[in-house]
Amino acid sequence: MAKKKLPIRKTEHFGIQRKIVANMTTESWRNIPHVACTYEHDVTGFLEAYETLNAETRGANKITINTLMLKVIVEGLKACPAMNAHIDFDRKLVRGTIHTLSEINISMPMVMPSGEMMTINLKNFENKSLDQMVAYMNDVRRRMENTNLNEVMFDVSLDNTLTGLRQGKIAQTVNRLIGSKTGKHKVRTLKGAAKKRYRAIPKRDRLTKHDIEQGSITVSNIGSVYRGQSGAVTLLEIIPPQVAAIAIGAAKEKPVVVVGDNGEKEIAIRQIMPLTIVFDHRALDFGEIVPFIEKLDEIFDHPEVIFEWKSKK
Repeated sequence: MAKKKLPIRKTEHFGIQRKIVANMTTESWRNIPHVACTYEHDVTGFLEAYETLNAETRGANKITINTLMLKVIVEGLKACPAMNAHIDFDRKLVRGTIHTLSEINISMPMVMPSGEMMTINLKNFENKSLDQMVAYMNDVRRRMENTNLNEVMFDVSLDNTLTGLRQGKIAQTVNRLIGSKTGKHKVRTLKGAAKKRYRAIPKRDRLTKHDIEQGSITVSNIGSVYRGQSGAVTLLEIIPPQVAAIAIGAAKEKPVVVVGDNGEKEIAIRQIMPLTIVFDHRALDFGEIVPFIEKLDEIFDHPEVIFEWKSKK
């Protein structure tokens, strides 16, 4: 029996951003053995300390929860450098190499003014104070205002194509060119005067391919996308050659067991924040991410440490 065709409401062909995302995530799920765990902690005192930290800060200098959580994750990675790494693996020869990286460059999906999503490489966060991180993020948003997503993605795609040619991947390169340059699936970028005007914008005032190149780890703040969510991310893809990815969920009130000063236990309503930690089992075992979890426990149990992060002396 022939299958009945379902009515189509709308047909859209992949733009260059969706092409790149589809290609990278397909490679991720095809090649990487993912292991995921959900981490939950009482962040009631942590959020209270955050409110105190921000009490006297105004306007653009305010520290967002997103920025504060990035700092928490950076401190966790400094305690667990094995998660801040890239992997090379040859399945045919069963040979692998893990490169632990000295810089913490966080790939983070961010929403552009157009509503499109772009993954930005937030560079050198290993030594930045909270104030420096805020300034960095504000500058990224400023440059986003002048950025054409298709132009940046095309530059990245061109680089990938040239890299493929240098590596002898002729068939892959030809297929990509056919897929992006022909028919209804042709990638459309700026032309003529519009392209000239765009390229005339100084690089310091717009995002370039260097702002979306591969970071050392990917962090997605799902909680900032939908603050009303009540669940947690169960799995997310690791973007090769990275070995880990983290999703931050929204803090929610939950009943938990708390221990009083005299050791008595009771049920209390507390703010609980879920994080999902995913790692590449070729590079890491669960025991190797324990230092990351222990560092987060330490921070959330002693949130006064965030006042030391605010600015560099």
